[in-house]
Amino acid sequence: MRKPLVALIGRPNVGKSTFFNTVCGRRISIVKDMPGVTRDRIYGDAEWCGYAFSIVDTGGLDVKSKDDFQNNITRQAQIAVELADVVIFMVDGKEGLVPADYDVANFLRKYKVPVILVVNKLDNNEVDKTYEFYDLGIGNPFVCSSENNKGIGDILDECVNNFKTKVTLEEDAGKIKIAVVGKPNAGKSSIINKILGENRVMVSNVAGTTRDAIDTPFRYNNQDYVLIDTAGIRRKRSIENESVELYSVLRAFDAIRRADVVVLVIDANAGISEQDVRLAGFIHEEGKPSIIAMNKWDLIEKDAYSMNKFNEQLSEDLKFMSYYKQIYVSALTGQRLNKIMETVETVYANAHYRISTSMLNEIISNAVAVNEPPIKNGRRCKIYYMTQSQVAPPTFIIFVNNKDLMHFSYVRYLENSIRSMVDFSGTPIKLILRSKSEKGDNQ
Repeated sequence: MRKPLVALIGRPNVGKSTFFNTVCGRRISIVKDMPGVTRDRIYGDAEWCGYAFSIVDTGGLDVKSKDDFQNNITRQAQIAVELADVVIFMVDGKEGLVPADYDVANFLRKYKVPVILVVNKLDNNEVDKTYEFYDLGIGNPFVCSSENNKGIGDILDECVNNFKTKVTLEEDAGKIKIAVVGKPNAGKSSIINKILGENRVMVSNVAGTTRDAIDTPFRYNNQDYVLIDTAGIRRKRSIENESVELYSVLRAFDAIRRADVVVLVIDANAGISEQDVRLAGFIHEEGKPSIIAMNKWDLIEKDAYSMNKFNEQLSEDLKFMSYYKQIYVSALTGQRLNKIMETVETVYANAHYRISTSMLNEIISNAVAVNEPPIKNGRRCKIYYMTQSQVAPPTFIIFVNNKDLMHFSYVRYLENSIRSMVDFSGTPIKLILRSKSEKGDNQ
């Protein structure tokens, strides 16, 4: 079951990103007191009163602008509203009602989605400053101060009340979500049908059959899963901005964001394309455990070196995510399809594995003994200790005397040292350097 989605919409510099970060409980959006900082949609997971939902931050809307940059922000906002279950329309209570607010209100009137009007930046609950916003015709305004975390609970109550489908934290946490993605006609739906043992998803040899992301729950080895079939993803320039396919592609990206494991299906007969590599890069940036499924392996003329050649090509093209797990399958014949779920179990477990601090520091001590950090500007970075802060992806904080002395190549060496001792195959891991004087996590 898909979690409800809340979209944050408003003109520039009304405080959407601050609200977003407060609700998500961590700094995800860049917050700066100038318009146009948030360009694309930024997603986060949140919960309120036991219910799980997703929230998306969008760029500041200037609906009447003809600038290409602003037009892109408007298209991103349109897509966010199309996908949303609830929209929060945010305005600035300090600045008051301005013509651009009317433009955003008229923009939202075109969509059949509940809209909650929020007057932000009112630190002392100045209700009298909200009266003018009734003129927007959106409804009763809510008062809040995102920066001081005031009034946000009432807004989230209203969001939850407007969700047509509610997902509890237990429901959201209990199922492992697997997104199956790839170029059109790579065989994604056929693979899903084979895994499920029934034709739950329409299969066709015409590219673009799957227009939306389809969630199919099932059970495997006493564990609940959800398989997400997605539309085939092509290059941006081959998609018209207002076409149905654009929305399908963006829903596929959304599926990757909410997945626990991503299976990237590549047509082995067509070879590894530039778009396959781009899609792998997006999966990597989202920090998702990943499996590369080379489909249509039955169509390949094989010799003793065929698989090695493909492995070498994958290793070269996807060297930025060398942790991936690959498998060669055929949806048509069923060859090795049973290995997909076995591999999903493995990479999911690896992404959620925790290492004790004592074991981590033993690994680091041995790595430093073999190869000390290089000297930079006459000084050497000293590593004090390391601890694991979270899972999915496994994230490690390295405490050092001065992180500026640490070269990125040595960080990669430390990552390889960890991987050589612990099986983190299929999942990215993240190393964060923290100088002795710092209190927060820093890259």
